[in-house]
Amino acid sequence: MKSRTQAMVTLKALIVTVPDELREQLQGLSKMMLIERCAGLRPGQVTGVLASAKRSLRSLARRWLALDEEIKDHDRLLGELTRRQTPELVDSFGIGADTAAEVLVVVGDNPERIRSQAAFAKLAGVCPVPASSGKTDRHRLNRGGHRQLNSALYRVVIVRMRFHQPTIDYVARRTSEGKTKKEIIRCLKRFLAREIYQMVKARPDPAKAA
Repeated sequence: MKSRTQAMVTLKALIVTVPDELREQLQGLSKMMLIERCAGLRPGQVTGVLASAKRSLRSLARRWLALDEEIKDHDRLLGELTRRQTPELVDSFGIGADTAAEVLVVVGDNPERIRSQAAFAKLAGVCPVPASSGKTDRHRLNRGGHRQLNSALYRVVIVRMRFHQPTIDYVARRTSEGKTKKEIIRCLKRFLAREIYQMVKARPDPAKAA
């Protein structure tokens, strides 16, 4: 995915420097239209700047297409593997195969550390950290834990805050109570960790099944 992104960045940077007649044809196109147009360029014999620019753009566009197809193939396989292990987790709102895979990797690498949902929350870096002062009783975001898993939970929470009605209602209620956005996200990540733990805990043990 990083390579695909880099190919697009390089392609767009190159468009800035190509001859005007070519640049005018490519400006204002959507991403996919730009890729398809560049991939179909016919540079012919490279004897000048224009032909050289077309060849470079075509090469970058075809690299992007090849990487995009490879990513889709990996995603299909990842979806099959994660669904086989935790179908309920993959089907949960906003989670999908990527987050499910991250959860399974972390759980598989740390089975001795995950003895309860609280332990899983601590491993994910979403357990509340007391930050009270004087008469103020509050908690802050946890900066520890497994950062890749923490990031995956964060992405799910952001998706739910935008499109999941129960989460939207929860955010509105806690905002009216004076909670900040960071505090609300902290709470949502903790709830999500509990939800995921219950689903992972309920999945069948492949070793026992064998």
